[in-house]
Amino acid sequence: MAVQPKKIIIDTDPGIDDAMAIFLALQSPEVEVIGLTTIYGNVYTTLATRNALHLLEIAGRTDIPVAEGSHVTITAIQQDPAFSKNIGQIVILGGAFAVNGNVNPAAEANIYGDPDAADIVFTSGADVLAVGINVTHQVVLTDADREKLAKSEGKFAQYLCKILDVYFSYHYDAYNTNGVYLHDPTALLAAVDPSLITYIEGVVRVQTRGITRGLTILYNKQKRFGEVTEWTDKPTVKVAVTVDAPAVVKLLMERLIDS
Repeated sequence: MAVQPKKIIIDTDPGIDDAMAIFLALQSPEVEVIGLTTIYGNVYTTLATRNALHLLEIAGRTDIPVAEGSHVTITAIQQDPAFSKNIGQIVILGGAFAVNGNVNPAAEANIYGDPDAADIVFTSGADVLAVGINVTHQVVLTDADREKLAKSEGKFAQYLCKILDVYFSYHYDAYNTNGVYLHDPTALLAAVDPSLITYIEGVVRVQTRGITRGLTILYNKQKRFGEVTEWTDKPTVKVAVTVDAPAVVKLLMERLIDS
């Protein structure tokens, strides 16, 4: 019997790799994008909404609704306490588990943007999978890959090649590398095909103050602590630890070229 595509909502702040992830989702028969919600991050919320609408227009998918999110930090779950039980799974691009962050050595950008909300999500009891930069930094789109996209007939591939320059030059300046990290596409494909990653389970807490604001700490359960801690009796989440990087890049390339 045919498997029903998984219904997904993409919460996004497009963003170049967000654009890749959105196009990738639209090209993935395993999922049905039922909506986009926008939030500030790469850009302010209003611009994120405009960009999201623009991408859907390029894709010829203006049938997909876009809901504008908050302009300020907000704890969403507090407005709807039943949310964490009503949702299937939350796949988060966020956190830097046991590696340096990308805003500063402690914090990854998405968590740093609203650490209080992140801590609430991680401890909400929802089925959460966190795909952090410890994993996404293993997935690189090279210059050669970009050439292939540029030479292809793919509509999405062509569109992305026009905007990828900025992203490549940022990575060259920041990381001295000739490739770009595929953050959002990796998180999206982890939702599409969970076999692409492996994960461990534990309790994640987020530091909300001080110089380590935005730091994500996973309790790996290797030690049973005698003392009560801030991790005690909190719901566990899944944290990605490995990724099949070649498979992610291959899927991304195939689906963008075939658009």
